[in-house]
Amino acid sequence: MRLDRRSLFRGALAALAVSSASACGGASGSGGRLRVAFPTAGAKETLDPHTSSLFVDQARAKALFDTLVGYADDMSVVPRLAESWEPDATGTRWLVRLRQARFHDNRPVTADDVLYSYRRIADPATASPARRQFAAVDFAASRARSATELELVLRAPDFEFPSAWGAPATEIIPAGTGDFAAPVGSGPFRFSSFQPGRPAVFARFDGHWSGAATPAELEFVPINDESARVAALMSGQVHYIHDVSANSASLLRGDNRARLLAAPHGTMQAVALKVDRPPFDDPRVVRAVLSGVDRQALLDIALSGHGRLGNDLFGKGLKYYPEDFPQRQRDPGLARSLLREAGADGMEFELLTSAADPYFEPAATLISQQLGDIGLRVSPRVGPSETYFSDIKNNGVAAHTRTATLPVPTFLAQRMRGDAGSNNYTGYRSAEFDALATRAASTADEAERTRLLADAQRLARDSSGLLVWGFSDWNVAVADGVTGVRPAPPNSLDWARFDRVSPG
Repeated sequence: MRLDRRSLFRGALAALAVSSASACGGASGSGGRLRVAFPTAGAKETLDPHTSSLFVDQARAKALFDTLVGYADDMSVVPRLAESWEPDATGTRWLVRLRQARFHDNRPVTADDVLYSYRRIADPATASPARRQFAAVDFAASRARSATELELVLRAPDFEFPSAWGAPATEIIPAGTGDFAAPVGSGPFRFSSFQPGRPAVFARFDGHWSGAATPAELEFVPINDESARVAALMSGQVHYIHDVSANSASLLRGDNRARLLAAPHGTMQAVALKVDRPPFDDPRVVRAVLSGVDRQALLDIALSGHGRLGNDLFGKGLKYYPEDFPQRQRDPGLARSLLREAGADGMEFELLTSAADPYFEPAATLISQQLGDIGLRVSPRVGPSETYFSDIKNNGVAAHTRTATLPVPTFLAQRMRGDAGSNNYTGYRSAEFDALATRAASTADEAERTRLLADAQRLARDSSGLLVWGFSDWNVAVADGVTGVRPAPPNSLDWARFDRVSPG
């Protein structure tokens, strides 16, 4: 996406609608109301935290609800509603102790609330994106020991199980909750008003366990067009804007009305080669493509240098990422040799791409040129943004994809295992990989678990069909004078957390 002064002016016109959506007027003089702008899904939106999938859903859930744990920037777990936890020697039985916390209606948060929430997430009828995180829980054997202690029993050992408790869509709700028209949570803000496609307004909850929030009110303003979000920030209509592309970031860096906050390694940028169908069911063709791509050129051009080099592995900068693997370099000679050996010289295929991410289309153009140099004919095909990520699960043979920060074991389980279902975008199946991942989860010693996960990642790097060419910075921006926001990767504890933010 290109964003210049002309498009910014057009965005300013679109942003005029922002002020009419709220009774509070502009951001300046907002009387303690913090206004944050996110892209939204319109009529499909809900405040049910267990079905959230968009970033705006997760940010609203973080304001209204809380989780047992959160994620530090490296995706290690930190306590939230859970004060402490410990496994038994087998890694199948976890004792969790809750801190003293209350819901917005003054009821205490109890072990029964946690069990109810996790049962609901695991129920196929809920269709929660976090369902897989709790598939191994034996809910018949799990129980509340007291109001503040619960025992979670697993069908198989998993010493990384606490990572599941901080995943998106794992918020704790009061037992028996089924209606989210005016939800009750235990987060730093309580519900005031919401309609799908319209602003959501939440009020400060003075009884939050970590202390009352700084803003008296928090308003989520829906602005889907990026240039309109930037214009709303520049004109003082909002205090914070989410999801800023590299082009917009360059513009914001030169304006003293705003501050850009960039978190490195925020989003994996990759191409998924489907290894369960021709032509990528031939490992030689996969290796040829991996060897034919110039990752540095993609970083310099598609990301305008605002990112980090990829090495065909998810999770750069995160816990369990193997930093000692040699960087994969472009080798056109090896790539041509592999294609000739596979009888695939001159082969043609489509590369699915979309405006769903601002970097996909420029990267697709560059990759098609790079692979053309080794004898492949690659045709980028642009798909609709609204359904792109569901479309590429089953369609085509190669597609751009992205993933925000997650714990590395979670990513491997959800995207690489043979039983991962449609979330395994490349169709990778390896009994050896699955065995390594299973052994890692069942290993209590963290050093040995780290070694096993490195072995699993080494195997996947060479054969899974995931071409990770870079990691784009995660950019947000705030108005000048706003304090209490720091650069943080998506899904981390400090990402989209607004309870300590001052509008200035």
